[in-house]
This record gives sequence, structure tokens and C-alpha cells, in this order.
Amino acid sequence: MKIDTCQKDSVTVISISGRIDASNSKDLKSRFTEVQTSPSNYVMDFSGVDFIDSSGLGAFVACLKSAIEHGGNIKIANLQKKVRMVFEITRIHRICDIFDNLDAAVSSYAQKVS
Repeated sequence: MKIDTCQKDSVTVISISGRIDASNSKDLKSRFTEVQTSPSNYVMDFSGVDFIDSSGLGAFVACLKSAIEHGGNIKIANLQKKVRMVFEITRIHRICDIFDNLDAAVSSYAQKVS
């Protein structure tokens, strides 16, 4: 698994590629902790993720929980079909927003609710 980060507008984008599984899920949590500021909003770009197992889902949920506890949020962009199915089967899509592309996920933070 490879993890890169960058800023886009006021959002931290975390781009992940490879598999997220028991062998590296701790790396995802560690990397998130390194880049986390309080409060901040994040988008995890899963465009390069072709597999996620329960350990990977657990790592993602831990990151989401930490972000929320610090006044931020995580949204997801670019899920591949198999990975999206895992998110839907486990109903994680009900606790976080999923977008088809990175720009939509980033711009969703700027939208005001009226």
C-alpha cells in the first residue's frame, strides 16, 4: 500500500493505492495520525485501492472516528466497484459520504446547508 497526501483548497487529500488488509491496515491509521490536525476535513481517494478486507475497514473507521472526535470529517472518493461493494455490504456508506470523483468530494465541504 502506498499513501500520499496533499492539500486541495482547505481539505487534506489522502490518496491510497494498493491493497488495504491485515498486513498494512496499521500503516493507514499511523499515516492518518501523522497528517491529522484539529479540526480538519479529509478526503480519502481510493482510486488506486483494488482490495480492502475487514482490517482495512476497521482502520478506515478508526480514522473516521478520530477525525470526528477532533471536529473534522472524512469523505471518500473514487471507490472501485469491488471495494464499493464491501463498503455497501458492511453499510459503512451510511456513516460517511462517498463521491464518484475527487473534485466532488472536496467541493462538498464548501457547500452550505440552507
